[in-house]
Amino acid sequence: MRIRHKPWAKPELEACPFYIHEPQQQIGHWQELFDDPDKPLYVELGCGKGGFISQAAPAHPEINFIAMDIKNEMLVLAKRKLEQAYSEKNQQMDNVKIAIQNIERIDLAWNENDRADRIYINFCNPWPKKKHKKRRLTHTRQLLNYKKFLRGEIWFKTDDDELFEESFEYFEEAGFEILYKTFDLHSESPYENFVTEHEKMFSDEGKKIKFLIARPVSEE
Repeated sequence: MRIRHKPWAKPELEACPFYIHEPQQQIGHWQELFDDPDKPLYVELGCGKGGFISQAAPAHPEINFIAMDIKNEMLVLAKRKLEQAYSEKNQQMDNVKIAIQNIERIDLAWNENDRADRIYINFCNPWPKKKHKKRRLTHTRQLLNYKKFLRGEIWFKTDDDELFEESFEYFEEAGFEILYKTFDLHSESPYENFVTEHEKMFSDEGKKIKFLIARPVSEE
């Protein structure tokens, strides 16, 4: 889906105290953005309109969160949802940041000196055409980039059967082990799940939600 340019989005974001507009300047120092840098750090890659992060971050004040997306027009909606969610809970918004970043070039903003304790990839673009598959956020070359700073697990969720099944091979090629997987998240998974608008829409259409947890294989 093509997102229309919204000239007001960038100025609104630049006035936001929890927006990171130059993420490449944070390389090696992401944890330092938070008042308590010793908390676990969870990162959502491709946060879209913020349906997930606006539920997860206020629900877990004991964890620091960073949500990243390539579009200002998406991030500004995530910003608003976060502000509303924290306001409704009467919580301080001190454990979440949003950042504009092309995830395909995440190696420009994150390196081995950073530490993400978990990565979330929720309903990313499936890029079904063969010539575009390398752009998938679960493609082998992307997973190898994440491994440089990932210290824990990837939680991956999708409605797309082909993307899900082909990702098994990507994880294996990149040196990950799959700890858990299900082809029907809503009926089988014991894990915490925040249902977003897209997820509900897909479920209402009769699509099963797929989910897996993977982590890098220890080299010790």
